Amino acid sequence: MTTLSDPSPILLPTPLGGTLVNRVQRPGHDFDPAELAGLPQLELSDRASADLEMLATGAYSPLTSFLSEADYLSVMEHMRLSDGTPWSLPITLAVGREEAGRYTGRVVLTRGGEAVGTLDVQERYEARKSLEAREVYRTEDPSHPGVAALYAGGDVYLAGPVTLFAVPRGAFPRHHRTPAEVREVIEARGWRTTVAFQTRNPIHRAHEYLHKVTLELVDGLLLHPLVGTTKGDDVPAETRVKAYEVLLEGYYPQARTLLSVYPAAMRYAGPREAILHALSRRNYGATHFIVGRDHAGVGSYYGTYDAQEIFSAYRPEELGIQILKFEHTYYCRSCGQLVSPRTCPHEGDHHLVLSGTKVRERLRAGEGLPAEFTRPEVAEVLRAAYAAQE
Repeated sequence: MTTLSDPSPILLPTPLGGTLVNRVQRPGHDFDPAELAGLPQLELSDRASADLEMLATGAYSPLTSFLSEADYLSVMEHMRLSDGTPWSLPITLAVGREEAGRYTGRVVLTRGGEAVGTLDVQERYEARKSLEAREVYRTEDPSHPGVAALYAGGDVYLAGPVTLFAVPRGAFPRHHRTPAEVREVIEARGWRTTVAFQTRNPIHRAHEYLHKVTLELVDGLLLHPLVGTTKGDDVPAETRVKAYEVLLEGYYPQARTLLSVYPAAMRYAGPREAILHALSRRNYGATHFIVGRDHAGVGSYYGTYDAQEIFSAYRPEELGIQILKFEHTYYCRSCGQLVSPRTCPHEGDHHLVLSGTKVRERLRAGEGLPAEFTRPEVAEVLRAAYAAQE
């Protein structure tokens, strides 16, 4: 670990592709809003709106557009863009076949009827949904939330460069930072090594254990909870972020921790999504990324450590971010502390393990969560949130 008093220059990881993309263009400043008059309009879904922000702010560098057909096919078949750049998930914009012909040239992208950006349509091509489901999600089962969303979308994909008129700070203006803004904070704090942590679930003691073990090795911790669309039974983003806030207030070193939300939508693509999560955190300035058990998984569609093993498809220098692989972590009653299979000799009946489903069931039933599983302050945030739903 470097020392924070080291006077040498801060050199953050180069964004994927060499340059941090910036496609944010402000009406009245970067262009005349009158130019949009009479153009066709396309209303974005939750996921497409999140993708627009990720593209325009550089979180998905080197992409500047929804994928072309050549890139789409290459990503599915080879987990690379057509030029060979590592990339694992198709970032596409789906429309219905009957309306696809309306979208030519420049299209105004809208959200709730309000113009939020533009798309310069360069291609319209057929979605290969069966192939996409098999390659990306490893299943065509419509019970998989990612597959369900894929088949519910249109059959034609539009491709071309995008612009975004303003970064939507949304429900978390204090924590909503673009990749460039996160990089500025990292540089200002003098962090030469930064580990990023992704989660869509409420924070618990096993997460805290991973954070603090890693903080022994690096200068700073970027807590980066995903706050885009998730499946209906996941804990709402507002509750999860509040849980982070109360935990950080009492149990983390403020100067070495940054809470910043990650506005992407969840795809539940398991191993392939783990790659995207890592590559995009490189764009945010992280040098390390934690990948734990069943990262970005759902149900039993992926093996416990598939999301760790898939990174062997790339050379380390291609990824440009160091992957930290952790095994399942839990509280052992006999050891009296947080452990993993690497450090604990006891059988499963000694362990306190609560799945996300079990946590939600206990909260809905008004039951508390044990202190060995999560901090009391976090448990209270979760309890209050579920009580308010009743």
